[in-house]
Amino acid sequence: MRLVKHLLEGKGGAIHAVGPDQPVLDAIRAMAEKVVGALLVMDGTQLLGIVSERDYARKVILLGRSSAQTAVREIMTASVLTVAPGDSVNHCMKLMTDRRVRHLPVVEEGKVIGVLSIGDLVKAVIDDQAEQLEHLQRYIAG
Repeated sequence: MRLVKHLLEGKGGAIHAVGPDQPVLDAIRAMAEKVVGALLVMDGTQLLGIVSERDYARKVILLGRSSAQTAVREIMTASVLTVAPGDSVNHCMKLMTDRRVRHLPVVEEGKVIGVLSIGDLVKAVIDDQAEQLEHLQRYIAG
C-alpha cells in the first residue's frame, strides 16, 4: 500500500490557506476559485485549524450569520487531525472514516507540507486495486 508521501509526490504539495481574522466570505471565495472544499487556517506557517464548506453551512448559513462580518476563526475547526508522510493510505482512510473528516493536512517536523482529501485517497485505492488485478490477470494467463 502506498504512503502519504507517494500521494503528495503525485499531486504536489499545494497548500490553500486563509488567515484566522479574514472574513468567511473571503474563505468561501478562495474555495470556489481553487475548487477545493476546505482551507487550512494558518498564521504564517503555524496551523491553527481548518475551515470547510461544511463549517460554513452549519455555522454561518444555518445560524443566519453574515459571511462578510464573521471571522474564519469563529467557525473553523481548531482540533485538526494531521498525518505524516510515512503514514499509509489505509491509516488515512480509517482516520477519515472514523472521525468523519474529508481533509487531512500532512505535517512533517511541525511544518505543513500538503493536504490530502478523501478523493485523493479513493483514487489511490482504486489505482492500487487496478494494478493488483492486472498482476493477477498476468499470473493467471502466464
